[in-house]
Amino acid sequence: MSNQSNKTYLIKYGEIFLKGKNRYIFEDALVARITEALERVEGEFRVHKFLARIYVESDTDFDEDELLGALTKVFGITAICPTLVLEDNGFDDLKEQVVKYIKDTYEDTNFTFKMLCKRARKNYPVDSQEMNCLLGEVLLDAYPGLKVDVHNPDVLIKVEIRERVYVYSKSIPGPGGMPVGTAGNAMALLSGGLDSPVAAYMIAKRGVKIEAVYFHAPPYTSERAKEKVVDLAKKISVYTGKMKLHVINFTDIQMAIYQKCPPDELTIIMRRYMMRIAEHIAKENKCIGLITGESIGQVASQTMQSLLCTNAVCELPVYRPLIAFDKQDIVDIAEKIDTYETSVLPYEDCCTIFVAKHPVTKPILGVIEMHEHNLDDCIEEMLNKAINEREVIDI
Repeated sequence: MSNQSNKTYLIKYGEIFLKGKNRYIFEDALVARITEALERVEGEFRVHKFLARIYVESDTDFDEDELLGALTKVFGITAICPTLVLEDNGFDDLKEQVVKYIKDTYEDTNFTFKMLCKRARKNYPVDSQEMNCLLGEVLLDAYPGLKVDVHNPDVLIKVEIRERVYVYSKSIPGPGGMPVGTAGNAMALLSGGLDSPVAAYMIAKRGVKIEAVYFHAPPYTSERAKEKVVDLAKKISVYTGKMKLHVINFTDIQMAIYQKCPPDELTIIMRRYMMRIAEHIAKENKCIGLITGESIGQVASQTMQSLLCTNAVCELPVYRPLIAFDKQDIVDIAEKIDTYETSVLPYEDCCTIFVAKHPVTKPILGVIEMHEHNLDDCIEEMLNKAINEREVIDI
């Protein structure tokens, strides 16, 4: 798309309207997230709110595709509407401007339409219903191909009389949700698979600020596996905002479990120690929950009994947004957020390297806890070492 200048975009939001006296907090957060997202777009932009509306304006040249690409990844936005902004020079001038707007916006003027005018400024001399009729008549006279359809129009043309006059008819869908940072912080357990990036995305969509932890097991997992996870973190950070990725060297802990615990319990015991480490780092970083990509029954470590054993080591709540999803549901979201192709790259993470041939699917918590005592002579030192020597990557 060609460069644009002197453009205004009306930013629409959804659930924020329901926040009552606290609405301004969420609006301010959304303005901040939009401003942050536009740092990736070449050009100068003003983001401001006025009377329950948020606008993005620019007087400089910019690529509209880049701008829309950035805005459609900001949680809290339900729609982006390119908007013609006019000074109030009287109703006759408005009629001329609306006719010109249709000519400038649509190459083909053979479509059905409906006018929807709103007079927020009650001293305007023409009321809303009268504006609908008069502006509709002007357009029908100017463009013979237009027809009115008040029930199912091809184009809904909106005119809002506020401190200025706003005209718009196109609406680009946003991702919805709530602005990131309005619902607290959580720590995502991020692997190189399909599920965990999607889970982090879904929780961030509800306004949660994300940090992430990745368990690396060199030399059993390669640097390419780690790079894969970093790439996934970068892809979801487009939606979630800046984050820290905590990389844990999990090799010694995995080897100790492998040597001292029953083979069929390797996966569930490793998972429990991952959750312990993730929770420790989460508390250090003021996170109030953990996020995993688990789905009931997808693998042995995700049966109801296995999830019970995993939860038993956690004090913080564990959020599992994919818990009832089929695999195809997860794939569909991964494709939408551009993590699928990276997730299916053939670089194994530490979970798959040490998976048992016949893992227990219905572990008993007391038995798992009993077998973990086999690690009493070494595990605390290993946990502390893994936590203290972790690598932290700014994404």
